[in-house]
Formats: sequence, structure tokens, C-alpha cells
Amino acid sequence: MNPETKRSVESWPALKWMLAVAITVTLLGGCATVNTRPVAGAAQPSRNALMQQAQELARTGVALAGAARQANDNEIDRLLSQLDDATLARETAALVAGDPLYNLAGRALLRRGLPLPRPFERSAWQFNAGNRPAADGDGYRPPLKLAVLLPLSGSLATAAAPVRDGLLAGYYGENRRRPEINFYDTATGAVAAYDRAVAAGNDFVVGPLGRDEVSAVFGKGALPVPMLALNRGSSSPPAGNASFSLSPEDEGIAAAEYLLGRNARRVLVVGNAGDRAVVALRERLNERGATVTDVAGEGTTDFAPFAQKAGGIDSVFLAVKGSTARALMPKLALAGLADRPRVATSQLLSGTGKADEDRVLDGIAFPGETWTSRGVRGLPSAASVGQTLPTARGGAARLFAFGFDAWLLTAYLEHLALANDGHVNGATGTLRIDGFGNVQRTPSWSTFSAGVAVPLADAGRR
Repeated sequence: MNPETKRSVESWPALKWMLAVAITVTLLGGCATVNTRPVAGAAQPSRNALMQQAQELARTGVALAGAARQANDNEIDRLLSQLDDATLARETAALVAGDPLYNLAGRALLRRGLPLPRPFERSAWQFNAGNRPAADGDGYRPPLKLAVLLPLSGSLATAAAPVRDGLLAGYYGENRRRPEINFYDTATGAVAAYDRAVAAGNDFVVGPLGRDEVSAVFGKGALPVPMLALNRGSSSPPAGNASFSLSPEDEGIAAAEYLLGRNARRVLVVGNAGDRAVVALRERLNERGATVTDVAGEGTTDFAPFAQKAGGIDSVFLAVKGSTARALMPKLALAGLADRPRVATSQLLSGTGKADEDRVLDGIAFPGETWTSRGVRGLPSAASVGQTLPTARGGAARLFAFGFDAWLLTAYLEHLALANDGHVNGATGTLRIDGFGNVQRTPSWSTFSAGVAVPLADAGRR
């Protein structure tokens, strides 16, 4: 253990799991891959009518706040969604420096997996790394004293354990300078835990994990110590703070963009209409001129009435577990939908693992974590880590990867905030940060082949 590095846990006997994580990652090498794209050419005024409308709304929105600001931004998103990729990219590049529309248009580009023409405008949202030592050549600049706010006791402690261990895997796997790390239990209140972390002299905070907890801490207004929240709050992060989440909405948006990139315009959904991923998919498709034709329950026995509607069905979205999807595939085939593009949420992996049974799922695309599908630099394979740490097995692997990426963001946040479309290749996908402090994640795509989940070859289209 480096003598200058102190690790403490507030009122929590955690030596065993810290040592377990340290042993697991002793063979880790290297650091995260960070890339930056070049700056585009000089900007020109917009001549596109939709872009001009969005510009006017963006100028108006500067004076708005709260729900009114959110409604204004939503209308801007709706206008931008009507632009094709080439037009959106061209018109965004043409926005002059300081145009209040640029950050919203840039966020729309990131959601489509498209590069930024230049860095986000940081006049409203900035990240200050304080007195940290200078960054390494790849942008690595971790804090001096790191506080992690998680539910270490109570009913949510089990769910937080994979996040904790993933973060420590990244921490112990880094062979460069590392901060002192201290854990604070949020079981008795996230705001109180944050205040204790500040009083103890920590210069950066990761957490809390719950949506309501994040909203409560963000609700304090200007925070004396910057924070990377591990969920979305009810409002945008205060200036200098950021948020990172694995939300179902993100999967719905990713699936919609995936389908739109393959010219799917009429999508049949199988699942629950109130599912957050389904709602997000529907909203994004509607914004882009496509539609969800119907939402069929997972217990549907005959899909022919849906397939025979005027206009037909050109793709299927599955928000169900793999065990359910297996039973649905023959029914979709009987309705003539077997040859349509099929996309699912990551829950497709739930209830799978036997290749002979899972062959029926061949060809279904689904978003997932880079670590479990392809591997990621800085971590051993998911299979090998899972043999040592129970918190990295099965469904917990996703949260373990999330915790690992929280560590990466802690160390690379300044680079992502300042670089031109800088990104980190993390365990959960490619990570960027928009002009409002929200981490944008582009997931890795996989499919089933011969009953085995494998990386999808053309996933770069998202």
C-alpha cells in the first residue's frame, strides 16, 4: 500500500472486501483509453428553418428556470429531432461561438453517436479541478481526497455493493497517483453524509446512489465540494457538478437511435407500455418522425393482427427477459415478423446462458456493457473477476462496471469537460459529458449467434 494513500470507511468494517478487490486487480495494467477528435472549421450562421426556430427558443430559454426551462428545452429537442444526421451535424457546426443553442444541439449529436464539431460551451457549466496536481498526458487528474457516498448499511447495502467493488477495482488497478479514499454511509441521510464529507476535507465526492438522494443534495444549490452523482436528479446538476446513471430511459433512446439508423419507422413493442425504456423509445421515435404502432403484452399469443395493420411492421422492440423472449420468437415468426430487425433491452440476457435453448434468440440486437461483451482495458475479463468477487457475477456485473466507470470519471472529468469531444472507453460503454454536466453513455451492442451472446459487428452505427 502506498504510504501517501490512506483509505478509510466511516463507521464500517470493510477491510475484507477492500483486500479482496485489491487482490482481484493486482494484475491490472494501463489506464483508460481517452480519445479526442479535431476541431471543425469556422462557423457560419444557420439558414435552416427548424434550426432558426430552435435558436430563438434557446435565446429565450436563457432567462427561464425550472419547469419552464425544461419545457423550452424539450421543444428545442423536438425541433432538432426532425433534422437528419447530416443536417444536424452541418447546422451545429455553423453555430457561432456563444450561441445558446450549441450545447443542446451538441447533446443531440452525442445521443445519435455523432461527433461534436468543437467542445461544448462551458460558460454555464464548468468543472474546476481545484489544486490537483497537473494532469498526465492522457488527461488523468484524480482528486487529492475522495469521498464516496453509498448506502453501506440497511436494505440498499446489497445493491450498492457491486458499485462499491467496481469503483475499488478501478482504484486499485491504477498504478499512478491515487487519492485518499473515504466511504460515507448514506443510510441515515445523503445530505448529512455529504456535509460530513465536506467537513472532513474531501475535495471531490462520488455519489449518492438514489434518485431522491441526488435531488436532495443538488437541492442545496451551489455545493462547496464538486460531486459526481450516481443517478439523475430532478434537475440538472449545479455548475461544477455532474451526474452519471444507468437508466432504462437511456436504453430506450439508444434502441430508438439504433432502429432509426437502420431506417425502421414502424416499430411493434412487446412489453409493458409503462416501462421506462418503452416510454423513452416511443418519445424518441415520435420526435424523429417514426412511430410505435402497438405495445403488445408479453403474454400475447397471436401477433398477426399487429403485423397486418395498414402500413405493416418493419421492426420489433422487446422489453422482456430472455426466458420470455424465447417463447415469443415462434409466435412472431408465425406472424411473418421473423425477418424484421429485432432490438431488445439489456434484460434480454436475464434467464439465458444455455446455447441450445438460446439459439432462437439469434439475431436480436441489445445494448450492454463493453466489459462483459468485449472486455475493457484496466479490468480482467468479467468471467475471471466473477470467480473471485460475487458482486461481479450475473446481473451484478452491470453495477460493478458502473462503479468502475465512476472511478474513471472521477479521474478524467476535467479532460472530458474541456477536450473537443473527448471520451473515455469505459466498462459500461463510451463516456462523454454534455454541456449541462450529464454523462452521456453510448453502450456496446451485442447479439446472439448460435445461442451465444457476441459483440455486434456494425455497432458503430449508433
